[in-house]
Amino acid sequence: MINMKVIKAKNAIMTLVIIAFLIMLIIKILLLGKDKIKDLSFIPVIEDTIISTSGNSLKEFKSIDRDNTEQILSSELQMSKYIKSNGTEQLADENTIQIQNQTQVATISAEEAQTGLQTEVVSGGNINAKYTNEYNGVQIKNESKYELTQEMLTPDIELENKKDIIIYHTHTCESYTQSTGFEYTPSGNFRTTDLNFSVVRVGRELKDRLTNYGFNVIHDETYHDYPAYSGSYNRSLTSIKNDLAANPNTQIVIDLHRDAVGEAGTYAPTVKIGDDYVAQIMFVIGTDGGGLTHSQWVQNLKYAIKIVEKGNELYPGLFKPIMVRNSRYNQHVAKAATIMEIGATGNTMDQCLNSMKYLSKVMDEALNK
Repeated sequence: MINMKVIKAKNAIMTLVIIAFLIMLIIKILLLGKDKIKDLSFIPVIEDTIISTSGNSLKEFKSIDRDNTEQILSSELQMSKYIKSNGTEQLADENTIQIQNQTQVATISAEEAQTGLQTEVVSGGNINAKYTNEYNGVQIKNESKYELTQEMLTPDIELENKKDIIIYHTHTCESYTQSTGFEYTPSGNFRTTDLNFSVVRVGRELKDRLTNYGFNVIHDETYHDYPAYSGSYNRSLTSIKNDLAANPNTQIVIDLHRDAVGEAGTYAPTVKIGDDYVAQIMFVIGTDGGGLTHSQWVQNLKYAIKIVEKGNELYPGLFKPIMVRNSRYNQHVAKAATIMEIGATGNTMDQCLNSMKYLSKVMDEALNK
Protein backbone atom coordinates (compact mmCIF):
# COMPACT_ATOMS: atom_id res chain seq x y z
CA MET A 1 0.00 0.00 0.00
CA ILE A 2 1.29 3.48 -0.99
CA ASN A 3 2.12 5.72 1.90
CA MET A 4 0.49 9.05 0.92
CA LYS A 5 2.16 10.93 3.78
CA VAL A 6 5.61 10.06 2.40
CA ILE A 7 4.64 11.25 -1.11
CA LYS A 8 3.25 14.54 0.23
CA ALA A 9 6.43 15.08 2.23
CA LYS A 10 8.59 14.48 -0.82
CA ASN A 11 6.47 16.93 -2.86
CA ALA A 12 6.81 19.55 -0.14
CA ILE A 13 10.59 19.15 -0.06
CA MET A 14 10.78 19.43 -3.87
CA THR A 15 8.66 22.59 -3.78
CA LEU A 16 10.93 24.15 -1.16
CA VAL A 17 14.02 23.31 -3.25
CA ILE A 18 12.50 24.95 -6.34
CA ILE A 19 11.51 28.06 -4.36
CA ALA A 20 15.01 28.33 -2.89
CA PHE A 21 16.55 28.02 -6.36
CA LEU A 22 14.30 30.74 -7.74
CA ILE A 23 15.16 33.06 -4.86
CA MET A 24 18.88 32.53 -5.47
CA LEU A 25 18.39 33.17 -9.19
CA ILE A 26 16.52 36.44 -8.54
CA ILE A 27 19.24 37.61 -6.13
CA LYS A 28 21.94 36.84 -8.71
CA ILE A 29 20.08 38.79 -11.42
CA LEU A 30 19.66 41.76 -9.10
CA LEU A 31 23.39 41.69 -8.32
CA LEU A 32 24.17 41.88 -12.03
CA GLY A 33 22.61 45.32 -12.08
CA LYS A 34 20.39 47.05 -14.57
CA ASP A 35 23.14 47.62 -17.11
CA LYS A 36 23.87 43.91 -17.32
CA ILE A 37 20.21 43.12 -17.71
CA LYS A 38 19.99 45.52 -20.63
CA ASP A 39 22.83 43.67 -22.29
CA LEU A 40 20.59 40.59 -22.43
CA SER A 41 18.04 42.29 -24.66
CA PHE A 42 17.47 40.47 -27.88
CA ILE A 43 18.33 43.20 -30.37
CA PRO A 44 19.25 41.94 -33.83
CA VAL A 45 22.21 43.40 -35.66
CA ILE A 46 20.91 45.29 -38.68
CA GLU A 47 22.48 45.71 -42.03
CA ASP A 48 24.09 49.12 -41.79
CA THR A 49 24.12 50.22 -45.42
CA ILE A 50 22.54 53.27 -46.99
CA ILE A 51 24.97 54.25 -49.70
CA SER A 52 27.54 51.64 -50.66
CA THR A 53 30.04 53.41 -52.81
CA SER A 54 32.05 50.48 -54.11
CA GLY A 55 30.79 49.80 -57.64
CA ASN A 56 27.07 49.82 -58.23
CA SER A 57 25.97 48.08 -55.04
CA LEU A 58 23.82 50.94 -53.75
CA LYS A 59 21.43 49.96 -50.95
CA GLU A 60 19.01 52.44 -49.50
CA PHE A 61 16.28 52.19 -46.98
CA LYS A 62 12.87 52.89 -48.46
CA SER A 63 11.99 56.56 -48.26
CA ILE A 64 9.36 58.89 -49.53
CA ASP A 65 11.28 59.01 -52.79
CA ARG A 66 10.47 55.34 -53.56
CA ASP A 67 13.07 55.37 -56.32
CA ASN A 68 13.75 52.17 -58.16
CA THR A 69 17.19 52.05 -56.56
CA GLU A 70 15.78 52.28 -53.05
CA GLN A 71 15.06 49.10 -51.12
CA ILE A 72 13.23 48.23 -47.94
CA LEU A 73 15.58 47.37 -45.13
CA SER A 74 15.62 43.61 -44.72
CA SER A 75 15.64 43.76 -40.95
CA GLU A 76 14.62 46.80 -38.90
CA LEU A 77 16.29 47.80 -35.72
CA GLN A 78 14.12 46.33 -32.98
CA MET A 79 14.09 48.52 -29.92
CA SER A 80 11.98 48.66 -26.78
CA LYS A 81 8.34 49.43 -27.42
CA TYR A 82 8.02 51.43 -24.24
CA ILE A 83 10.00 54.19 -22.59
CA LYS A 84 9.86 55.43 -19.03
CA SER A 85 9.13 59.04 -18.21
CA ASN A 86 8.54 60.32 -14.68
CA GLY A 87 8.02 56.77 -13.47
CA THR A 88 5.27 55.98 -15.98
CA GLU A 89 5.37 54.02 -19.19
CA GLN A 90 4.55 55.75 -22.46
CA LEU A 91 4.23 54.17 -25.87
CA ALA A 92 7.27 55.09 -27.98
CA ASP A 93 6.58 56.80 -31.29
CA GLU A 94 8.63 58.81 -33.78
CA ASN A 95 8.79 61.76 -31.40
CA THR A 96 9.41 59.79 -28.18
CA ILE A 97 12.95 58.45 -28.14
CA GLN A 98 14.62 56.20 -25.61
CA ILE A 99 18.12 57.66 -25.29
CA GLN A 100 21.16 56.09 -23.69
CA ASN A 101 22.84 58.10 -20.98
CA GLN A 102 24.76 60.83 -22.76
CA THR A 103 28.34 60.18 -21.69
CA GLN A 104 31.05 62.76 -21.27
CA VAL A 105 33.50 62.51 -24.15
CA ALA A 106 36.98 63.61 -25.02
CA THR A 107 37.38 66.92 -26.81
CA ILE A 108 39.45 68.04 -29.76
CA SER A 109 41.47 71.24 -29.79
CA ALA A 110 39.49 74.19 -31.14
CA GLU A 111 42.58 75.56 -32.83
CA GLU A 112 41.75 77.01 -36.24
CA ALA A 113 42.99 75.07 -39.26
CA GLN A 114 46.16 76.35 -40.85
CA THR A 115 46.91 76.32 -44.56
CA GLY A 116 50.12 75.46 -46.39
CA LEU A 117 50.46 72.15 -44.55
CA GLN A 118 51.84 68.98 -46.08
CA THR A 119 48.97 66.69 -47.06
CA GLU A 120 48.97 63.04 -48.07
CA VAL A 121 46.44 60.20 -48.29
CA VAL A 122 47.59 57.52 -45.87
CA SER A 123 44.78 54.95 -45.67
CA GLY A 124 41.83 53.65 -47.62
CA GLY A 125 42.10 56.16 -50.42
CA ASN A 126 41.97 53.60 -53.20
CA ILE A 127 38.51 52.07 -52.73
CA ASN A 128 36.58 54.93 -54.30
CA ALA A 129 39.36 56.18 -56.56
CA LYS A 130 37.44 55.49 -59.78
CA TYR A 131 35.76 58.45 -61.42
CA THR A 132 34.05 59.23 -64.72
CA ASN A 133 34.35 63.00 -65.00
CA GLU A 134 36.71 65.74 -63.89
CA TYR A 135 36.56 69.50 -63.56
CA ASN A 136 39.77 71.36 -62.70
CA GLY A 137 41.04 68.47 -60.60
CA VAL A 138 37.66 67.74 -58.98
CA GLN A 139 36.75 64.11 -59.65
CA ILE A 140 33.14 63.01 -60.13
CA LYS A 141 31.85 59.45 -60.19
CA ASN A 142 28.63 59.60 -62.23
CA GLU A 143 26.22 56.75 -61.56
CA SER A 144 23.14 58.65 -62.70
CA LYS A 145 21.38 58.24 -66.03
CA TYR A 146 22.60 61.66 -67.18
CA GLU A 147 25.65 62.56 -69.20
CA LEU A 148 27.42 65.32 -67.31
CA THR A 149 28.40 68.19 -69.56
CA GLN A 150 31.12 70.76 -68.93
CA GLU A 151 28.44 73.37 -68.30
CA MET A 152 26.90 71.20 -65.58
CA LEU A 153 30.28 70.83 -63.90
CA THR A 154 31.26 74.50 -63.98
CA PRO A 155 30.82 75.78 -60.38
CA ASP A 156 29.32 79.13 -61.36
CA ILE A 157 26.62 78.90 -58.70
CA GLU A 158 25.58 82.13 -56.99
CA LEU A 159 24.06 81.83 -53.55
CA GLU A 160 21.97 84.70 -52.27
CA ASN A 161 22.50 83.54 -48.69
CA LYS A 162 25.95 82.19 -47.81
CA LYS A 163 25.72 82.76 -44.06
CA ASP A 164 22.89 80.49 -42.93
CA ILE A 165 23.42 76.73 -42.80
CA ILE A 166 21.26 73.82 -41.62
CA ILE A 167 22.86 70.52 -40.58
CA TYR A 168 20.77 67.40 -39.98
CA HIS A 169 21.22 63.63 -40.03
CA THR A 170 18.99 61.14 -41.84
CA HIS A 171 20.91 58.33 -40.13
CA THR A 172 21.40 59.89 -36.73
CA CYS A 173 22.84 56.82 -35.00
CA GLU A 174 25.71 56.06 -37.40
CA SER A 175 28.95 55.69 -35.43
CA TYR A 176 32.63 54.87 -35.87
CA THR A 177 35.37 52.56 -34.64
CA GLN A 178 35.89 53.13 -30.93
CA SER A 179 39.11 54.76 -29.76
CA THR A 180 40.59 56.05 -26.50
CA GLY A 181 38.26 58.67 -25.06
CA PHE A 182 35.49 57.73 -27.48
CA GLU A 183 34.26 54.39 -26.16
CA TYR A 184 30.51 53.81 -26.34
CA THR A 185 27.79 51.18 -25.99
CA PRO A 186 26.68 50.06 -29.47
CA SER A 187 23.00 49.73 -30.31
CA GLY A 188 23.74 47.96 -33.59
CA ASN A 189 26.49 47.43 -36.16
CA PHE A 190 28.52 50.66 -35.91
CA ARG A 191 25.50 52.41 -34.45
CA THR A 192 24.71 54.05 -31.13
CA THR A 193 21.84 56.07 -29.73
CA ASP A 194 24.31 58.02 -27.59
CA LEU A 195 24.65 61.19 -29.65
CA ASN A 196 28.04 61.95 -28.10
CA PHE A 197 29.47 59.10 -30.16
CA SER A 198 27.36 59.11 -33.30
CA VAL A 199 27.63 61.25 -36.41
CA VAL A 200 25.68 63.89 -34.47
CA ARG A 201 28.86 64.59 -32.45
CA VAL A 202 30.60 65.30 -35.75
CA GLY A 203 27.76 67.66 -36.68
CA ARG A 204 28.20 69.51 -33.40
CA GLU A 205 31.88 70.00 -34.15
CA LEU A 206 31.09 71.35 -37.60
CA LYS A 207 28.47 73.71 -36.19
CA ASP A 208 30.88 75.10 -33.58
CA ARG A 209 33.68 75.65 -36.07
CA LEU A 210 31.45 77.21 -38.71
CA THR A 211 30.00 79.51 -36.06
CA ASN A 212 33.53 80.66 -35.23
CA TYR A 213 33.87 81.67 -38.88
CA GLY A 214 30.73 83.80 -38.69
CA PHE A 215 28.14 81.41 -40.11
CA ASN A 216 24.68 81.06 -38.56
CA VAL A 217 24.16 77.34 -38.08
CA ILE A 218 21.08 75.34 -37.12
CA HIS A 219 21.90 71.76 -36.07
CA ASP A 220 18.90 69.43 -36.03
CA GLU A 221 19.72 66.43 -33.81
CA THR A 222 16.38 64.65 -34.30
CA TYR A 223 16.51 60.85 -34.44
CA HIS A 224 15.34 59.67 -37.86
CA ASP A 225 16.61 56.08 -37.83
CA TYR A 226 15.49 55.10 -34.32
CA PRO A 227 13.54 53.23 -33.13
CA ALA A 228 12.85 52.22 -36.75
CA TYR A 229 15.56 52.38 -39.42
CA SER A 230 13.21 51.88 -42.33
CA GLY A 231 11.61 55.14 -43.40
CA SER A 232 14.50 57.32 -42.23
CA TYR A 233 14.31 59.54 -45.29
CA ASN A 234 10.57 60.07 -44.81
CA ARG A 235 11.18 61.35 -41.32
CA SER A 236 14.23 63.43 -42.16
CA LEU A 237 12.30 65.11 -44.99
CA THR A 238 9.68 66.19 -42.47
CA SER A 239 12.40 67.58 -40.19
CA ILE A 240 14.25 69.53 -42.87
CA LYS A 241 11.01 70.99 -44.22
CA ASN A 242 10.17 72.20 -40.72
CA ASP A 243 13.67 73.63 -40.31
CA LEU A 244 13.40 75.48 -43.62
CA ALA A 245 9.93 76.77 -42.73
CA ALA A 246 11.47 78.32 -39.62
CA ASN A 247 14.52 79.56 -41.60
CA PRO A 248 13.09 80.17 -45.08
CA ASN A 249 16.09 81.95 -46.61
CA THR A 250 18.56 79.15 -45.91
CA GLN A 251 20.13 77.69 -49.05
CA ILE A 252 22.99 75.57 -47.67
CA VAL A 253 21.64 72.30 -46.25
CA ILE A 254 23.92 69.45 -45.12
CA ASP A 255 22.70 65.92 -44.44
CA LEU A 256 25.73 64.64 -42.52
CA HIS A 257 26.46 60.89 -42.65
CA ARG A 258 29.34 58.49 -42.38
CA ASP A 259 30.05 56.20 -45.33
CA ALA A 260 28.48 52.76 -44.89
CA VAL A 261 30.93 50.93 -47.14
CA GLY A 262 33.23 48.58 -45.24
CA GLU A 263 30.80 47.38 -42.60
CA ALA A 264 33.47 45.24 -40.94
CA GLY A 265 35.29 48.39 -39.83
CA THR A 266 38.29 47.77 -42.05
CA TYR A 267 37.77 50.73 -44.40
CA ALA A 268 39.15 53.96 -42.98
CA PRO A 269 39.74 56.60 -45.69
CA THR A 270 42.27 58.91 -44.05
CA VAL A 271 44.44 61.82 -45.06
CA LYS A 272 47.29 63.27 -43.01
CA ILE A 273 47.27 67.06 -42.86
CA GLY A 274 50.29 68.37 -41.00
CA ASP A 275 50.31 66.26 -37.83
CA ASP A 276 46.57 65.50 -37.90
CA TYR A 277 45.03 62.26 -39.12
CA VAL A 278 41.81 63.30 -40.81
CA ALA A 279 38.84 61.27 -42.12
CA GLN A 280 38.20 61.86 -45.80
CA ILE A 281 34.95 63.47 -46.97
CA MET A 282 32.64 62.54 -49.83
CA PHE A 283 29.74 64.48 -51.34
CA VAL A 284 26.77 62.46 -52.60
CA ILE A 285 24.54 64.35 -55.02
CA GLY A 286 21.06 63.17 -55.98
CA THR A 287 19.25 63.87 -59.24
CA ASP A 288 15.79 63.42 -60.72
CA GLY A 289 17.01 60.31 -62.54
CA GLY A 290 14.64 58.17 -60.49
CA GLY A 291 11.64 60.06 -61.82
CA LEU A 292 11.02 62.43 -58.92
CA THR A 293 10.92 66.18 -59.33
CA HIS A 294 14.27 67.74 -58.53
CA SER A 295 14.90 70.83 -60.62
CA GLN A 296 17.88 72.03 -58.53
CA TRP A 297 20.16 69.02 -58.74
CA VAL A 298 22.62 70.68 -61.12
CA GLN A 299 22.90 73.60 -58.69
CA ASN A 300 23.54 71.13 -55.86
CA LEU A 301 26.31 69.56 -57.95
CA LYS A 302 27.86 72.91 -58.81
CA TYR A 303 27.94 73.81 -55.12
CA ALA A 304 29.68 70.54 -54.21
CA ILE A 305 32.26 71.07 -56.96
CA LYS A 306 32.88 74.61 -55.69
CA ILE A 307 33.63 73.32 -52.18
CA VAL A 308 35.81 70.41 -53.34
CA GLU A 309 37.72 72.68 -55.74
CA LYS A 310 38.70 74.90 -52.81
CA GLY A 311 39.42 71.83 -50.69
CA ASN A 312 41.81 70.47 -53.32
CA GLU A 313 43.59 73.80 -53.34
CA LEU A 314 44.05 73.93 -49.57
CA TYR A 315 44.24 70.25 -48.55
CA PRO A 316 44.67 67.86 -51.50
CA GLY A 317 43.16 64.46 -50.67
CA LEU A 318 40.68 65.71 -48.07
CA PHE A 319 37.81 65.01 -50.48
CA LYS A 320 37.06 61.77 -52.31
CA PRO A 321 35.36 61.85 -55.74
CA ILE A 322 31.86 63.33 -55.70
CA MET A 323 29.22 60.66 -56.30
CA VAL A 324 26.19 61.47 -58.49
CA ARG A 325 23.19 59.12 -58.24
CA ASN A 326 19.67 58.79 -59.65
CA SER A 327 18.02 59.00 -56.22
CA ARG A 328 16.94 62.35 -54.85
CA TYR A 329 17.96 62.03 -51.17
CA ASN A 330 15.66 64.92 -50.15
CA GLN A 331 18.05 67.35 -51.85
CA HIS A 332 15.25 69.05 -53.76
CA VAL A 333 14.58 71.20 -50.68
CA ALA A 334 17.36 73.76 -51.26
CA LYS A 335 19.71 75.24 -53.85
CA ALA A 336 22.84 73.93 -52.12
CA ALA A 337 21.55 70.75 -50.46
CA THR A 338 23.98 67.83 -50.26
CA ILE A 339 24.86 64.65 -48.44
CA MET A 340 28.32 64.81 -46.89
CA GLU A 341 29.78 61.51 -45.73
CA ILE A 342 32.48 61.92 -43.11
CA GLY A 343 34.82 58.94 -42.94
CA ALA A 344 33.66 55.32 -42.78
CA THR A 345 33.20 52.63 -40.14
CA GLY A 346 36.95 52.11 -39.80
CA ASN A 347 37.62 55.74 -38.94
CA THR A 348 37.65 56.96 -35.35
CA MET A 349 35.73 59.86 -33.86
CA ASP A 350 38.86 61.95 -33.33
CA GLN A 351 39.73 61.60 -37.04
CA CYS A 352 36.23 62.77 -37.97
CA LEU A 353 36.36 65.72 -35.59
CA ASN A 354 39.69 66.67 -37.17
CA SER A 355 37.92 66.49 -40.52
CA MET A 356 35.48 69.20 -39.39
CA LYS A 357 38.43 71.42 -38.50
CA TYR A 358 39.55 71.45 -42.11
CA LEU A 359 36.10 71.28 -43.74
CA SER A 360 35.02 74.43 -41.92
CA LYS A 361 38.16 76.22 -43.11
CA VAL A 362 37.45 75.13 -46.69
CA MET A 363 33.84 76.33 -46.50
CA ASP A 364 34.93 79.66 -45.05
CA GLU A 365 37.46 80.17 -47.86
CA ALA A 366 34.99 79.06 -50.55
CA LEU A 367 31.99 81.07 -49.34
CA ASN A 368 33.31 84.08 -47.47
CA LYS A 369 36.36 85.12 -49.47
